[in-house]
Amino acid sequence: MAQNVKYDDIHIGDAATVAKTISEHDVYAFAGVTGDFNPVHVNAEFAKGSMFKQRIAHGMISAGMISAVLGTELPGVDTIYMNQELNFLAPVFYGDTLTALVECIEKNDEKHRITFRTYVTNQHGKVVTDGKARVMKK
Repeated sequence: MAQNVKYDDIHIGDAATVAKTISEHDVYAFAGVTGDFNPVHVNAEFAKGSMFKQRIAHGMISAGMISAVLGTELPGVDTIYMNQELNFLAPVFYGDTLTALVECIEKNDEKHRITFRTYVTNQHGKVVTDGKARVMKK
């Protein structure tokens, strides 16, 4: 069930997470929605010859998990996602369990805007995606 944290109830340091294990189905569904069928994502034979030696998930899947935290946990419902800076730091492999975390680092009370530090880690605690997001909240 999605949360709806009111602007005034959000404080610097507040954080929330969402976790998910990335499956082959997830990668193929993402490729189908976006049209990104880069063979490094969907072709095991091709991926063997890549720098990672196996298929990797689209980086934007991890970014989508950040969106899930913002839209369902903190701040949750009625959040307008305004922008996102992303740095993809490590590959995500099929079967990796990712945890997306957002942490409030700044608030603009006049405009009801909130800046979050955002990052995604894998099951080994390695940061795979790092960034910053800005949202608007009622």
